[in-house]
Amino acid sequence: MMAIATIWITLLLVSGGFALDRTLTNLVERNFDEQLEYILNALISAAEVGPDGEVRLYRELPDQRFFEPNSGAYWQISGGPDGVLPSRSLWDQQLEVRADPANSDSVYYDNDQFEDEPLRVAERSLLLPMGEDRFTFAVAIEREQLDEQIAQIRAILIWSFAALAGGLIVMAALQSWYGLRPLRRIRAAIQQVRQTGSRRVSEPLPLEVQPLVLELNALLAHSERQAEEARTHAGNLAHALKTPLTVVNNAATARAPDLADTVIREAGTMRRHVDHHLARARAVGRRAVGHARTVVCSSADAVQRAIERLYPDVRFDLDGNRKAEVAIERQDLDEILGNLIENAAKYGGGSVFVTVDAEPEAEQCVIWIEDDGMGIPDEKREELFDRGARLDTGKPGTGLGLAIVRDVAEIYGGGVTLDESEDLGGLLVRLSLPRTA
Repeated sequence: MMAIATIWITLLLVSGGFALDRTLTNLVERNFDEQLEYILNALISAAEVGPDGEVRLYRELPDQRFFEPNSGAYWQISGGPDGVLPSRSLWDQQLEVRADPANSDSVYYDNDQFEDEPLRVAERSLLLPMGEDRFTFAVAIEREQLDEQIAQIRAILIWSFAALAGGLIVMAALQSWYGLRPLRRIRAAIQQVRQTGSRRVSEPLPLEVQPLVLELNALLAHSERQAEEARTHAGNLAHALKTPLTVVNNAATARAPDLADTVIREAGTMRRHVDHHLARARAVGRRAVGHARTVVCSSADAVQRAIERLYPDVRFDLDGNRKAEVAIERQDLDEILGNLIENAAKYGGGSVFVTVDAEPEAEQCVIWIEDDGMGIPDEKREELFDRGARLDTGKPGTGLGLAIVRDVAEIYGGGVTLDESEDLGGLLVRLSLPRTA
């Protein structure tokens, strides 16, 4: 920021200084040229044409410098039969004139024909009364005074603009340093959080950075929740695996005759626990990546095609808002709908209805999965969300479907409830998921 401010201030001041220098220089030169024009007019008004066509002055110019040789002030009249009429200050020299004889306007230019004596020249060509030839009148004054004025102006400009640039750069540096001070305080606060293990930034900071502090505290809280969830999952998984491992270890130590059956049974139990916690871990990891967008009907169509191959005799019906989108990863939505629709096909009576966005006025997108089975009594519905819970043990399964559905839905901020289907008479699963922003 300070480097950019320095470059920008320098460019602006250099450009402004150059423009101001040209303006003031032209103003001083114009003033000097006006003085030359005054002397040139006085020279022309004092000139007359003699009887032989020669030019002469009937009165001398009052400036004493025109009478002193090499004084730095000169005049010269060119043309006519005599050729050149110089001032006494020119002595044995002549001015090199540049004026166009056909142009009667005055011209101004710098003349360096005299060594170490730069001149400013004003010239004009015209016809005098009673004369037939055009004469060129020239007045030259040494540029020393003009150059001194220009040099003085430039020195004032350089020093003043340099002081202004220094002041602006120092001000920009102080402003940047002071303006970024809250960020340095935030850095110190974050360092304190890391070193002391505190859970949030509590130091009072300016209002300009409060939104950043709030987001930082929210990030810390989110990371803390994720860490706590990871610790809880690890503890739950360790606790869930501890009992089956103990049973297998005791059976192996005692050389039990049913060791093989015990290992198979307890391995299945451990597998169910591992699958459940892996599903939760995947959902948490995907949720942390960012906001996902998934079209519900696209996922439901894919799940329906897969389950139709497993249950060809079941009639499926998909209805509702086909453009509804939810803030959940496609793979997780496929897993949720796959569990629910497969359960409806497995335990229903042959018909499965899926309604997307069944409650359009609801804050979340609500999905109904209905079947025409025997339904589930009210007192048994909550038990189905327990890991390993199954009401019909005659059909294959692990009993983890609804438990995984509930956990994954809650991770994304949704939920799942069970009710009775008014249309089909079986079970109604009400799945609610957050809509996309």
